[in-house]
Amino acid sequence: MHPSQALFQDQLTPVFLPVCDHYAGSEKLMRKSMALQQTLGAAFDITFDCEDGAATGNEAEHARLVADLLNSQENRHNRIGVRVHDLHHAAFEQDLSIILPAAANKLAYVALPKVDSAPQVTAAIKRINLHAETAGRKHLPVHVLIESHEALANVMAIAAIPQVECLSFGIMDFVSAHFGAIPASAMRSPGQFEHPLVVRAKLEIAAACHRYGKVPSHNVTTEIKDSSIIANDAKRAKNNLGYTRMWSIHPDQIQTIITTMAPQFDEVVEATDILMAAQQKQWAPIQFQGKLHDRASYRYYWTILKRAASGATNLPAMAQALLKGDSL
Repeated sequence: MHPSQALFQDQLTPVFLPVCDHYAGSEKLMRKSMALQQTLGAAFDITFDCEDGAATGNEAEHARLVADLLNSQENRHNRIGVRVHDLHHAAFEQDLSIILPAAANKLAYVALPKVDSAPQVTAAIKRINLHAETAGRKHLPVHVLIESHEALANVMAIAAIPQVECLSFGIMDFVSAHFGAIPASAMRSPGQFEHPLVVRAKLEIAAACHRYGKVPSHNVTTEIKDSSIIANDAKRAKNNLGYTRMWSIHPDQIQTIITTMAPQFDEVVEATDILMAAQQKQWAPIQFQGKLHDRASYRYYWTILKRAASGATNLPAMAQALLKGDSL
């Protein structure tokens, strides 16, 4: 029996996404990001930004540009999403009405900013579905930004919504919402990993995601040139806080985030060896290198392979064989 069938018969099926989510708001940066994605492949997602990362005053023209780029030959992997304006903004419905009927079938997801509750997300999804279905696209995945006290208080209910596949932490808006009670140093490292209120928020988002099999996406790193800082932020987000994805705001950050957040080659080799041995025993408990393994640990190692497959990790031939025919 294939691992995806044998290991998740009575378990929640998790979502797997590329480990890096790169935001781009101007035409120059969007095209540059697409060119880089053609080089690196689908190892990272791109989010075209219609909100904070885009210029104001020409929202309709920008939305048409997004639709054109999504439908262009440069979008080879269909791993580009779009962050639309928030539900209460005048351009929210305009974004949807321009982009989705024209390009919903080429879109990876829609990212929703500045929502505070599950009912708000549900209301936004209804509008998304209305426009996407005119292009024949159903159940378009939705990513939600958690940026406020209210959103954090409702994070479990938001993560439980079936069409939501990812929650992202908006650290700058969150810190600003404390009106100076959290210092600006908590927006960057090392403060973002030390201030109790910020760490609490990150942990609650990650916990909500993992409870419902969704993907937690860590906030931006404002450092652009020093790759050691970027790598350390990604490492701490992954190893200490349980994040499996991270924002990028500059092309120079992408490769470092991919390399750090994706499973390492030795992890993939170990997971492959254990799963191959388990499959030969029809997923009964086994001893491997002096340690006992059963379906609980098999599920862990299977997720390592799945996350590696959605990143840039080179997969051994036996790992590719295990993943072949995957139904997750």
